[in-house]
Formats: sequence, C-alpha cells, structure tokens
Amino acid sequence: MAAFETHYTLPLPKFDEPVRLLVVVAPYYKDIADNLIAGARAVAEEAGAEVDIVEVPGALEIPTAITLAQGMADYHGFVALGCVIRGETTHYDTVCNDSSRGLTLMGLQGVCIGNGILTVENREQAVVRADPAGQNKGGGAAAAALHLVALSRKWGRVEKGIGFRVPASGKDRT
Repeated sequence: MAAFETHYTLPLPKFDEPVRLLVVVAPYYKDIADNLIAGARAVAEEAGAEVDIVEVPGALEIPTAITLAQGMADYHGFVALGCVIRGETTHYDTVCNDSSRGLTLMGLQGVCIGNGILTVENREQAVVRADPAGQNKGGGAAAAALHLVALSRKWGRVEKGIGFRVPASGKDRT
C-alpha cells in the first residue's frame, strides 16, 4: 500500500526575492479543503512565501481562476486545492480529467502550478491525504509550486501572458 512507502522529498528552495503564491481552493468538502490549505500555508511560510487564498465553487473552476489571476494579478506561482470523491456517475471522471488537463496545459505554458486536487475513491482516503500531519498533499502542492518558481527564476523569467522565456540578463544565452 502506498501509504507505507518511503518517498524522497526535495528540500524547499531558498529565495533571494519575495515570492507570492495564490492558493485557489474549491471548498466543496470544507474540512478536507481546510486541511489542504493549512498544509499549503505552512510549507509556503516555511519557504518565506506570501500566500493569498481565493475560493471557487468547484474543481472545474480552479484552472479558470488561475488563468485569470495569471493574466491579471501579480503572483509568481499557484496552488490548486480541492477534493473530488468518486460517486455513482461518470461526473467524477469529467471533473478529475478536465481540471487536471487545464492545470497541465497552463504548466506547459510556463505557469508555476502545484496540483493538490485530491481524486479519491472515498472520504477516508481524502482525510488521510489532506491531513497536514499525515500525507500533507496541500503542503506537497505548495512545495511543487515553489520548486517551479525557483526553476523559473534560475532559467529566466516568463513575461506575463506571453509564455516564452526572456533571459534574466536581457541578453540571449547561447
């Protein structure tokens, strides 16, 4: 069972300049969402990042909210949090696949996103994964976003809304 596996976790990156993260959460299962937020906030604060939080109605709205914020606000990275528990219909598959696809497409365009949307079979699985003292998937999503912010700063910056790399020095690197 995966819960008993030992995993390597990268140390959190260090930053010379401030980092602003936006946590976008779908609080459909409020207790689970609150635990995901607590984990994300603790990891972000440990790395010295500032955190803002916004709520959206459901997991399908998370990619849209991040797209809006990426184009209209001043954030370096984003953390997507929520929980989708399998039900009796295929709606679960649509929500899981489409929210993940939206986040992945933004990531491929250079947006620094940590995906902490839980996709589980039952509430018990969600509770274990969301627990900041347990699997801490909210904290893991914040750490992922922070690592991507660090990489984007290492390799240059992405001009907001353009999606291509501009070298930090302003000169082309060859």
